Amino acid sequence: MEMNQSQRLPIPQQVAWEALNDTALLKQCIPGCESIEPDGDNAYQVAMTAAVGPVKARFKGRMALEDIQAPDSYTIRFDGQGGAAGFGKGTARVKLEPDGDETVLTYTVDAHVGGKIAQIGSRLVDAAARKLADTFFARFTEAVTPDTTQEAPAAEGAPAAAAGENEQTEEPKRKRSWTAWISKS
Repeated sequence: MEMNQSQRLPIPQQVAWEALNDTALLKQCIPGCESIEPDGDNAYQVAMTAAVGPVKARFKGRMALEDIQAPDSYTIRFDGQGGAAGFGKGTARVKLEPDGDETVLTYTVDAHVGGKIAQIGSRLVDAAARKLADTFFARFTEAVTPDTTQEAPAAEGAPAAAAGENEQTEEPKRKRSWTAWISKS
């Protein structure tokens, strides 16, 4: 299976590089990831649960970072065993390129699967891999994107504060409905 994709990240290259090397963050972002534990220099033991069509298994494996060119690129070499479900192994070449205040992450994966997973068929395996990648990047992008929700209410609240009354009348309404709700209980 081969997969190529690019993803625009709303952060500078150095921040993206640091996030891609933060195992706690990666654990949160990788679907089904149970653990990522150091296993030597630039190597990790990984445990995760993955489903490909009707086959769901817990995989244990190892990933190693090679050809590290900080903060531009590295290669991830991985292999994992899922018991009777089969195995997966391959490489992923990850490249970061600055684009203004953002970063373009491009990756190329070359993976091979065997066992029951391979018997399912390449279309289903490819679809599952793309879904896993899409979910990872959605979570990763959300995790690394600066939190603007705290700024947004202040910006939205500014006109209300300028008007003066909207913000003040909203507070008592909440209190009255809370009080009404308590008195009905």
